[in-house]
Amino acid sequence: MSGPLARPDLTGKVAFITGTTRGIGKQIAVALAECGCAIVSTGKTSEHNEYGERQELEGTIEATAREAEAHGVDALAQELDVRSERSVRRAFEAAVERFGQVNIVINNASAIQPAAVESLPADRFDLLTEVNVRGTFLTARVAVEHLKAAEDAWFLSNAPPVTVDRAGGYGPYAWSKLGMSFMTLSMASRLAAFDVGCNTFWPVTAIDTRATRHFGLGSETDWRSPAIVSDAVEQILTRDPANYTGRALYDEQVLRECGVQDFSRYNLTPGDPTPLSAQMFDPAYARPASQNEE
Repeated sequence: MSGPLARPDLTGKVAFITGTTRGIGKQIAVALAECGCAIVSTGKTSEHNEYGERQELEGTIEATAREAEAHGVDALAQELDVRSERSVRRAFEAAVERFGQVNIVINNASAIQPAAVESLPADRFDLLTEVNVRGTFLTARVAVEHLKAAEDAWFLSNAPPVTVDRAGGYGPYAWSKLGMSFMTLSMASRLAAFDVGCNTFWPVTAIDTRATRHFGLGSETDWRSPAIVSDAVEQILTRDPANYTGRALYDEQVLRECGVQDFSRYNLTPGDPTPLSAQMFDPAYARPASQNEE
């Protein structure tokens, strides 16, 4: 398949997305808005605080909300610290008050610092744990009762499959990301009866984001556009959440199921990007032999 994917009609749906100021989270927010979905844009970087300026970060939750609104949908920007139960509850309740429901939760906010145990400061370990694992727990804990009451609901986390019990030089980061997966997938069997699909999604290659560039995770020949992730998320949302649940999904896997064989449209440079992101958490990962990305 080389043509455009069939996109879902998400008119009347509401997506609560964590970490939308830049990168993958922003891409997903704008993509779902293009499909008619109302957007709750959340994160720490706001036009009403100095966090972004202090951290020298581009993008705000309000700017992403405006981009969503440009596609004709309603959007709400909410400051959110996923480490704080009070903050998560306040943001989610504001979303429900504004829209009446939330059908889709995209648990995207994440901290990254790929360093060995002996090299990582204790406070950075705490940050990885609090943002990635605790943040997933709190977001799920607050959202779950609302999702059970919604129609065709989803809880999706940007996290890798759990395939290893160690991760060389980046154990703390790996365990925190795998904790996100464990938390998400553990909800699947309990929520399937309520038609709530709980899955993880993860890119096979590194994605061109600020974090990827900051930490030097490969080079442009290894990276893809965030659009491959948002396209995969869109296709997940076309499925029946009662049945398509409890799955740890790669972006290429989801798109291949939809008939995509040529992924070159997402590449930053000509060629076949290495499966760097998949192999961070599964060193044995290999693409299907039939895949052709040239």
